[in-house]
Amino acid sequence: MECDKFHEECGICGIYGHPEASNITYLGLYALQHRGQESAGIASSDGQVLHLEKAMGLVADVFTRERLKRLPGQAAIGHVRYSTTGSSHIKNAQPIVVGHRRGAVALAHNGNLINANKLRADLEAQGSLFSSTTDSEVILHLIARSTAGDLLEAAAEALSQVRGAYSLLVMSEEEVIGIRDPYGIRPLSLGQLKGSWVLASESCAFDLIEAKFLRDLEPGEFLRITKEGVSSYFPLPPVLPSPCVFEYIYFSRPDSLVFGRSVHQVRKELGRRLAREPGVEADLVIPVPDSGISAALGYAQETGLPFEYGLIRNHYVGRTFIEPQQSIRHFGVKIKLNAMREVLEGKRVVVVDDSIVRGTTSRKIVAIVRGAGAREVHMRISSPPTKSPCYYGIDTPTRRELIAATHQVEEICKHIQADTLGYISLRGLRASVGKEEGFCMACFTGDYPIEFPREDRAQLVLFEKC
Repeated sequence: MECDKFHEECGICGIYGHPEASNITYLGLYALQHRGQESAGIASSDGQVLHLEKAMGLVADVFTRERLKRLPGQAAIGHVRYSTTGSSHIKNAQPIVVGHRRGAVALAHNGNLINANKLRADLEAQGSLFSSTTDSEVILHLIARSTAGDLLEAAAEALSQVRGAYSLLVMSEEEVIGIRDPYGIRPLSLGQLKGSWVLASESCAFDLIEAKFLRDLEPGEFLRITKEGVSSYFPLPPVLPSPCVFEYIYFSRPDSLVFGRSVHQVRKELGRRLAREPGVEADLVIPVPDSGISAALGYAQETGLPFEYGLIRNHYVGRTFIEPQQSIRHFGVKIKLNAMREVLEGKRVVVVDDSIVRGTTSRKIVAIVRGAGAREVHMRISSPPTKSPCYYGIDTPTRRELIAATHQVEEICKHIQADTLGYISLRGLRASVGKEEGFCMACFTGDYPIEFPREDRAQLVLFEKC
């Protein structure tokens, strides 16, 4: 089945100063599994040598007890990855570890560089050899080639040459450095586990390991962790921060704190704001699980309509399955979602989802709800129409594949065969996240905070994001 949802590119987690560093990192990655399911990896430091284990698959499948035993030391960084089409290969799994004249360095990256093609071409012309097709390796080559005196200075020199989105964990034999790009597009948080320091894409990773959430790293911050403690640096020129609003809408787990706010509470507010915009007569509200649940709760609370689970998700579906030879209508969606006839039959139903990408899945969901006996189906979306692709670390289709880029709302409604369709407005979205300005909303507006030459956009699809 062709997937009709956006995909985050990866999640990162690391710890410094813990006797079971690799085990703790493993648990952190387990909590971040929703951010990437293609591959998982951990690099650890025993103070003398960097050790690396990574493979294709889910965290729990990759890291057996035997594998974790091969990752000694009191510092570790880890990575889970979702890859774009055609890049599901062990060579692109992270962390990446290389040796250079100062020792060894490991890197885990969440985001995407928009000038990676040019940087890579320049490096290859100077003799650099690449082992993967990820833009992350470009950063590592720039760090290794730096003549700076220490790892943090080398990282700053390297990142002064790149443009795009990055939250990074960089580790040597003696230190771990967490970095957010000056725009702060991707999240990265700091926590504490007794005397150890933890870094992770989302705070839900801290909850599992019983670490205390301290704060988000600031945009442009380099946070160095050594045996002397934690120190903060801002070596790059400041710009207007533009964190990705889709972290709130879809990517992050609802139990996380991201960009200073509860994801669940923001999504509930999205639902409430959505309900205040043009409404409809209905009998009940149902979410498209799981990412639509919080917004549907907010919608139901605002309207006073009953909230029901009219669609039940099968959480145990793998990435591949065998479809029966005799065709079953909407098989790909039905294997993941099943409608509850006793809830929906004869009802006027509001279905709340987080987004519409191509429209294929929404059309099938509407058909499933109608097939369970719903009298009317009214689709409500807790994000504005998605009209532009993302170049900052989200696997989005091209503009021509985004249905809202080429169709009006009324046409999309007809295509998905709903009775009505409503999106939250940009004004409602901005009010829900608590800022009129300051978030990257390029997927809705086409206004990219980090601009690049138009001819480079076509080339971006040739380079794998991480």
